Amino acid sequence: MREIIGGSTLETKKNPKIGIIILCIIIYLVYSFISSGVESLKESGININLFENDSKLRIIATDEAKGVCELIEKYAKSKNYDISVEYAGSIEIIDKLNQGEKFDSVLLSNSIWTAMLDTVKLSDYDTVSIDPVVFGVRKSKAKELGLIKENLMLEDIVKVISDGSLKFTMPSGTQTNTGASSLLGFTYTLCGSPEVLTIEDVKKEELSAKLSSLFAGVNKSSGSESFVEELYLTGKYDAAVLYETSVININKNIKNEDDMIYALYPVDGVSISDLLFGYIDNKNENKKEMYEDLKKYILSNAAQNELLNKGYRVWYGGIKEDVDKSVFNKDWGIDTTKYITPIKYPSIDVIKEIFSLYQSELRKPTHTVFALDFSGSMYGDGYKELCTAMEYILDETKASKDYIQFSNKDVVTVIPFSTYVIDVYSTLNGTSYKEMIEKIKETEVYGGTNIYDSVTRALNVLKDVNTDEYNLAIVIMTDGEGNSGSEKNMISTYNSINKDIPVYSILFGDASERDMQKIANLTGGKVFDGKKNLSYAFKQVRGYN
Repeated sequence: MREIIGGSTLETKKNPKIGIIILCIIIYLVYSFISSGVESLKESGININLFENDSKLRIIATDEAKGVCELIEKYAKSKNYDISVEYAGSIEIIDKLNQGEKFDSVLLSNSIWTAMLDTVKLSDYDTVSIDPVVFGVRKSKAKELGLIKENLMLEDIVKVISDGSLKFTMPSGTQTNTGASSLLGFTYTLCGSPEVLTIEDVKKEELSAKLSSLFAGVNKSSGSESFVEELYLTGKYDAAVLYETSVININKNIKNEDDMIYALYPVDGVSISDLLFGYIDNKNENKKEMYEDLKKYILSNAAQNELLNKGYRVWYGGIKEDVDKSVFNKDWGIDTTKYITPIKYPSIDVIKEIFSLYQSELRKPTHTVFALDFSGSMYGDGYKELCTAMEYILDETKASKDYIQFSNKDVVTVIPFSTYVIDVYSTLNGTSYKEMIEKIKETEVYGGTNIYDSVTRALNVLKDVNTDEYNLAIVIMTDGEGNSGSEKNMISTYNSINKDIPVYSILFGDASERDMQKIANLTGGKVFDGKKNLSYAFKQVRGYN
């Protein structure tokens, strides 16, 4: 037998090994070609399941549902079900689903978010457990301020915050479930707990004054619930808005009783999150049967008792005596024998109005410094993506669609850098962005990557800012590894200022995660991955400042 390959003849009978090798090469090249085509289609937003197992049940879940997912995964393994779990924040989940990312099932922290689903609807869902959103205060501080008492009202908490006696950390009021739930709860309660909360109610000046006074006590914002837990465990913060389950998780890691976080439940209303397990019908009967069996299991007495032992409330309203007192611990303020008055969530239109007011008027103003990498490696697509991302963040109209816009009370500073700091320019009105965008677009790309001196300059911009008036943050975007500047000088500058100025890093291109993580560890910041979607990474950062 003779074959023609690439214009030459080859006698495969005489050379069988060579024939096999060439055949393998051809198969590999064809596979690579098809695979690259599949990836291109995926990147274009086209869903294609070639070379993928479409029998897998894909679940997207909120971080606070990890305890639930552990049980689901364990049960799925025992039944040989093929499932995958991806974690994201509640608002991020809504974004992913609305943008067309494909999942079959969802664990959402609150059923109110189902009203924000545009492109998909849940064909079936049930509540797995509930979790009160509480004010957690260091126990010694709660005693000092007289907050450990019967019939505590929200006004009692507002009073000690307004007079400067208490500062607290809070997850973002528009980008996290706990932050949003507490924002809605504060609004409802301070409005007098009406039967129905209306847009006219939330626009009242008296309510705005009370809410502004409350949020003035926020000394750090967070884009995730888990980050609030991490912050409290550093010992730098006295109070936080968080889940009851977070109070339990935190106190398990604290030995000194006075340092434990004490849960406060105002008798005039507490926000309740109902953890929802739902199904997205992608017309696959096998997946539907798998989901229904998983749901049946997680709602069974056996699974519900396991969740109870993890600190999840699996009863709905009223009181419960027979719980593990070492988990639902009265010494931590958690008392399951007391009835919790849940607040009434308003309509989705009212919720959106509250979000808009919070972002533009009610929250504590911020002074944010963006340190942007314009080194030579950013030439081309990197430069274009950076300009697009910054325009999205700074343009009030674009950013307000995601409730991340700056307000006219915010201060924004931009520091472009390469081998050296190129410039420093600010706007004292966060809604005046056009000139700043033009300056960003006019900045030339060249030179090296001086990360440390740019952070030092940003720290010096913020060192004299009054933290009672502004929350401070530095956001650094880089696509490389610091190859100039003084790390030692940056550390010295940060320590000498002695203020809470977190540095949030967005990685792009070949950026060094190790270098950025060191800066995050020093400043109480966080590192974000912007390599796939730079604009989305900037959006995530806005939840933290």
